[in-house]
Amino acid sequence: MAAKKTKPKYSKEQYLKWYEDMLVMRKIEEKAGQLYTMQKFGGFCHLYIGQEAVVAGTASGCEKGDKHITAYRDHAHPIALGVHPKYMMAELYGRTTGMSKGKGGSMHMFHKDVNLMGGHGIVGAQIPMGAGIAFAEKYNGTTNVCYASMGDGATRQGALHETFNLAMLWKLPVVFIIENNNYAMGTSVERSSNVHDLTMLAASYEMPSEAVNGMKVEEVHEAIQRAAERARKGEGPTLLDIRTYRYKGHSMSDPQKYRTKEEVAEYKDQDPIAWVLNTIKENKFATEEEIKEIGVRVKAVVEESVKFAEESPLPEGKELYEDVYMQDDYPYMMDNKFRA
Repeated sequence: MAAKKTKPKYSKEQYLKWYEDMLVMRKIEEKAGQLYTMQKFGGFCHLYIGQEAVVAGTASGCEKGDKHITAYRDHAHPIALGVHPKYMMAELYGRTTGMSKGKGGSMHMFHKDVNLMGGHGIVGAQIPMGAGIAFAEKYNGTTNVCYASMGDGATRQGALHETFNLAMLWKLPVVFIIENNNYAMGTSVERSSNVHDLTMLAASYEMPSEAVNGMKVEEVHEAIQRAAERARKGEGPTLLDIRTYRYKGHSMSDPQKYRTKEEVAEYKDQDPIAWVLNTIKENKFATEEEIKEIGVRVKAVVEESVKFAEESPLPEGKELYEDVYMQDDYPYMMDNKFRA
């Protein structure tokens, strides 16, 4: 029996953009992992490999002016929003050309121009901050929405419940996104909560919620648009339990002993990039030659990004005192040799 053809829900241009954007995310993350093991940069490194459809669908489903805030698995978010990966790579390297001037590193990617309000290293901190951003938008009378992304592990933080209560009370224009890869650092949802269906977290606040297949970018895109439309109408927040999977460990130091090879293989059969590529091929949106050209372009972007990062300057010592609040009456700072 012939395989059932995947009927496209969107335009050729949309599928090609999704494919190229997600491929850039995947390849730049694979390169980042390789460079980390080579000790090209230090600190923590949390890869997004496997989860690309979540942020790609969020980016395509949002509107200009909308705000985005996320956790520390944040390398792919600026790429999805249109930032060239070389600035993300330079940030990993701690260079002055990085997105946070080399001061944030892997876990703190910010970019004002695309309304990326940062990756945040404190587990769950971005949840109330996202509601605060949404409060500002409502206060200022805009129609902008804030998308506050978190991992399933962060849903155990008490701040989530405080935030949900106020977000519903004040009908804030915020979409809470659980990037639910089923594991926190290494503990599964089943072992950390009596409630396995995370959409239920919204129930006691009467907040609308839905589960979304995070391995299919179209479904993420549509869920984001539904939730955003509700927020723009003044009807308040929505919780999206976007079910995805990370193919790599929680961080580069994770031995991944808490899951089986069979489980990982099962999810790799649902690879979000392969899904989009299959749709492109079945509907003849691109020839084999054109698909190869996309691969060549992506490879060139990765190489350019690494070269840019490695050739960019390290910050000078005086940068320790820039971009922070400081008073000149601190004696221990007055004679510091690094002061400008």
